[in-house]
Amino acid sequence: MKLFKSIQSYNDYRIEIADKNIGFVPTMGALHQGHISLVEQSIKNNQVTVVSIYINPTQFDKANDLNNYPKTLDKDLELLKTSGVDAVFLPSYQEIYPDDYAFGVKEKQLSHKFCGAHRDGHFDGVLTVVMKLLNIIKPTNAYFGEKDYQQLTLIKQMVAAFFLDINIVGCAIIREKDGLAMSSRNIRLTTQQRKKALLLYQTISSELSLEQMHKKLSSYGFKVDYIEVMNDRLLVAAYLGKIRLIDNIPLNQKIEQAA
Repeated sequence: MKLFKSIQSYNDYRIEIADKNIGFVPTMGALHQGHISLVEQSIKNNQVTVVSIYINPTQFDKANDLNNYPKTLDKDLELLKTSGVDAVFLPSYQEIYPDDYAFGVKEKQLSHKFCGAHRDGHFDGVLTVVMKLLNIIKPTNAYFGEKDYQQLTLIKQMVAAFFLDINIVGCAIIREKDGLAMSSRNIRLTTQQRKKALLLYQTISSELSLEQMHKKLSSYGFKVDYIEVMNDRLLVAAYLGKIRLIDNIPLNQKIEQAA
């Protein structure tokens, strides 16, 4: 597995693999089985798989959240090597933002709803760093999880809007055995919070109304940002203590459960 810390060194490698299909999985590290499921799909469908690990500061709306984001680089690299990844891109802030974030990508509609309504500038940072990484890696296919469904939708729209010749692949949510959506933030939950966190998925999978779900989660101790429908999905974001959790389910899943 090759490691690249500079754009120039990756560009030299990119010339070597110019005739191959390239799959790309962008991450912020603290990898779990959800990330590995994206990697496995990329390996299955491409000749070369590249993963990036970069904790992007421009998408954090709170300094404490950035400072407390889990960092497990050695473990991550070993996991990626075992999984069969061909190359890992490990850029610095200076490499990604030589202009110190003077230029960015903004979306004017969807990015201001749901998560965007509660996290000022979050999606500006997400879209900017994804645009930069796609331009650097130049993949055939790029893989993103459906847990961040709003993010996935915005990235697909951005790629279409800027005529990028890249296929964005959405991959199913990977859950723990009790139903909790896997997330790098889960390791920051206390033992008590971890037990309570599974109630998030259980509640949105129930036949309660949105208002009833909100009240139920509040009674469990969640601070709810929103529970809303976006297209064919029911989205939720809520805090347990200082940890913000998100999840979503297809609306037809609720219909199937009711049947």
